[in-house]
Amino acid sequence: MLTPAQARPDEGSKEGHRDVSQSVHSGSDPILVAFAVREELRPFRKRAGDLAGWDLLLTGMGSRNAEWAIGRAWERRLPGFVLTCGFAGGLNPALAGGAVLFATDEGSRLPPVLRRLGASPATFQTVDRVIATAAEKRELWRSTGADAVEMESGVVRSLCRDRGIPSATVRVISDTAAEDLPLDFNRLVGADGRLRYARLATALARSPASLPALLRLRRQTRFAAERLADVLVSLTADRSWWPAPGGGAAGRSVSGSR
Repeated sequence: MLTPAQARPDEGSKEGHRDVSQSVHSGSDPILVAFAVREELRPFRKRAGDLAGWDLLLTGMGSRNAEWAIGRAWERRLPGFVLTCGFAGGLNPALAGGAVLFATDEGSRLPPVLRRLGASPATFQTVDRVIATAAEKRELWRSTGADAVEMESGVVRSLCRDRGIPSATVRVISDTAAEDLPLDFNRLVGADGRLRYARLATALARSPASLPALLRLRRQTRFAAERLADVLVSLTADRSWWPAPGGGAAGRSVSGSR
């Protein structure tokens, strides 16, 4: 069950953690886009085309992995802006699967752009484990009032605030408030944030009746990843919100960034 003391709010006006960043930037003040797993990143990377000025980073699942990966990335160069992106579980019953949500810093130029792209402002709760059941989601919504739950964005944006780097969360609902996940994914993920397929095979052998629901979840997450890519690809083409050159933290020393 969720340990309340380990839950973190993502505040704002709302594969493994090894070095798996993909550098595609040119020039100064890159925009860093962090995802936990490849399934979240893949449609965006496939469709985005020219990503000059953008760095892509896979952190692995969970706050600990995200903090480690961000620290490694910042040892190379500080970005001018950070987007923390991926899937989220719905807590607000009004949110449908595939809904894209965001939270930004106060005074950010992003909200009107994201609204035009069909995304909605929301509050996120960052937790240290996968919230697998509708009952857990109801309790978390009751106790926090957050719209959605995720596992990395809270710590990423906290690190950004500490370094004076502007940031935003952009996430998509992969499973709604009313849905149970077909398996307890907390038991299927290693410490490095990667899904352990041997554990998945064992879980399916023990519970073959869960296979149809698992296949349905795969379809849902693929749809959600495409919806997230719709928004992020459009962001690459709209420079109205981009940080001005030299206006972020990229030009500052990265010593002590961890």
